[in-house]
Amino acid sequence: MSDKNTKEMSSSSLDPANPEEWQAFRQQAHGMLDDMLGYLQDIRSRPVWQPIPDAIRAGFHEPLPRAPGDLAQAHRTFMDNILPYAVGNAHPGFMGWVHGGGSPVGMLAEMLAAGLNANLGGRDHIPIEVERQIVRWVRELFGFPETASGLFVTGSSMANFIGTLVARTRKLGADVRTDGVAASAQRLSAYTSARAHGCIAQAMDLAGLGRDMLRLIPVNEYGQMDLSVLAAQLKVDSERGFTPFLIVGTAGTVDAGAIDDLTAIAQIARQHDAYFHVDGAFGALAMLSPQLAPRLKGLELADSVAFDFHKWMQVPYDAGFILVRDGELHLETFASQEKTYLKRGERGMAAGSPWPCDYGPDLSRGFRALKTWFTLKVYGADGLARVIEHSCALAQYLQQKITANPQLQLLAPVALNIVCFRYLPEGISDEQADALNQQIVIALQESGIVAPSSTTMGGHFAIRAALFNHRTSTQDIDALLDATLTFGRRLAAA
Repeated sequence: MSDKNTKEMSSSSLDPANPEEWQAFRQQAHGMLDDMLGYLQDIRSRPVWQPIPDAIRAGFHEPLPRAPGDLAQAHRTFMDNILPYAVGNAHPGFMGWVHGGGSPVGMLAEMLAAGLNANLGGRDHIPIEVERQIVRWVRELFGFPETASGLFVTGSSMANFIGTLVARTRKLGADVRTDGVAASAQRLSAYTSARAHGCIAQAMDLAGLGRDMLRLIPVNEYGQMDLSVLAAQLKVDSERGFTPFLIVGTAGTVDAGAIDDLTAIAQIARQHDAYFHVDGAFGALAMLSPQLAPRLKGLELADSVAFDFHKWMQVPYDAGFILVRDGELHLETFASQEKTYLKRGERGMAAGSPWPCDYGPDLSRGFRALKTWFTLKVYGADGLARVIEHSCALAQYLQQKITANPQLQLLAPVALNIVCFRYLPEGISDEQADALNQQIVIALQESGIVAPSSTTMGGHFAIRAALFNHRTSTQDIDALLDATLTFGRRLAAA
């Protein structure tokens, strides 16, 4: 091989080429880290969210870069044109949807994981033991047996999908993986709250069972699944020849934070030989708090639980999780049949079976467990419980402020940390109020002061304040109310 070819091969590395370049890279890297720490430290001085100018948006329509560029320049573009126009969930004034705020510790752990660049699909290496440590901690937290299995996934949408597939395997057997659902004479039906997250219906779709086979059960005055209607629907379906295979309870509905009667649903599921899954996307982690855990009574009876560390526990995105009581059934649902490239061994790097990829659809998996492990090790379960309790206390504070003001109306019971309300001045119709409150939400978001989202409660358009950020304080609650009243009066008078 010629010297030229040898030189070309040696220069293909993406690392800095020599000590001088490494030193320059280190300086740039430290500057980038400092910028992000400064962003978090001074985040209150920034708007929560702001509309993206057309010129900034147009800048991301450039053609594919062919030649190497400058790291410092790319960083400047990030600071000028990306960071200021994020959705803003790290900001204490962010109250939209169900987003955690992240943490400095989690950010550093994510950097370490990226540097290690571990693939947690399988093989015998210590990052998988870190994930298994989290599984053991979650078993302990939720009161599940040692035989329970667990897996990190992108989020609760994927976790709920996995729970649905495990339930399908339980009812139809592992042959469904090769034969498909069409080979079965059984018509499987599933049940959940009308207020359940849309990913439950999506899971039925992706599992090949059909959205129409999911029965959406109305809720009671507290936003919980109406169990008398559930029982009646199960009876009707059984008489019509359907096979109830899955009942999904919710621990913290996405719109108002309601918690279903999990103990009663577990009993109903057993009576009908149905799999009992809980979508606890954010609410399940209330188990960290001795003060709030009693509200989740019955969670320990679930066959599986889906939840997200990246919500109430403040782990940076993404860090979803599925915990399954019957680890063997979970394994049976996904275990690899590969006999060549992914063949397992008793020793060497191919040891350690079963691998994480035997419990879910992903072979390529990032090291999500590390930022979760760091979060628990540094802040501790009790410290994280205080964050959760604080957000619920803020919701109670907001509720009290709303009920004390005649121009505001509470639209749903406050179960945990989500408050739904509206601005309702005297002499205005419901139709006018809906239109007015839609304008108020947009005005709040575009102001950069606070950023709630919206929903519909009792047929009324609602301003929805979801209090998940550990940085949020009563100062931000007061800002929300002051801005709501200010914009409300201004828009009503327009």
